[in-house]
Amino acid sequence: MPRSNRRRSEEPGDEAFERLLTGWKRTEVRRGVEWTVQPVSAAQAAKAYVCPGCGRSVQPGAAHLVVWRADGVLGDKADLEARRHWHSHCWRIA
Repeated sequence: MPRSNRRRSEEPGDEAFERLLTGWKRTEVRRGVEWTVQPVSAAQAAKAYVCPGCGRSVQPGAAHLVVWRADGVLGDKADLEARRHWHSHCWRIA
């Protein structure tokens, strides 16, 4: 039987947290605030979200961005829990 090389998480929410932290992402500064921006491909977009930029729905199957503060005082986990899903265009013009 082949061996699994996946890391085992100790707490139930850690797997999603680790996946978001280790995925392809970049840091941007907007209005003096540092943000972590992670693209979500159309194939990965499985749920609907409300874009904070325009107030409209980010539909399942639509490529978009997940954005959260990179310099929050409460730590990475709290910042990640406060993340928002943006249309790429809305984030670009924000």
